[in-house]
Amino acid sequence: MGSDSDLNVMQAASEILKQFNIPHEVTVVSAHRTPHRMIEYAGKAKERGLKVIIAGAGGAAHLPGMVASVTTLPVVGVPIKSSNSIDGWDSVLSILQMPNGVPVATVALNAAKNAGILAAQILGIADEQIAKTVDDYKKTLNKEVITKVDKLKNEGWDNLFD
Repeated sequence: MGSDSDLNVMQAASEILKQFNIPHEVTVVSAHRTPHRMIEYAGKAKERGLKVIIAGAGGAAHLPGMVASVTTLPVVGVPIKSSNSIDGWDSVLSILQMPNGVPVATVALNAAKNAGILAAQILGIADEQIAKTVDDYKKTLNKEVITKVDKLKNEGWDNLFD
């Protein structure tokens, strides 16, 4: 993440990765305040064993794109609505509008949980256990929705438009 003030959002990525039993790192790497650290961190990520990088940033939100420019690993960007943000759109567009050749997968504003899930899906391509864990998670989501549908039916909401 670009700042420790982003932790309240980025924590959701860490929590879902823990739920999926995926080891991961959590740290602060600022594209603007620690550019040399960012280049070293991203440049050596693959040799440290990382397979996907989730980069969250607010405001100008250059971190995901700059990280993607110095690594061949997939980068998932999390735009964060920061205290100096214009409703978060500046962060969304900064991460979303990458030039050709430097892709960053971008999730919704403050959607670090989705970034964690996407990272797990990417890892699941080559790891059957992770793929199964993600599949089980998605089945749980399905069951939760069906339970809600049944509850609405039991409360008489299923025939409103008849």
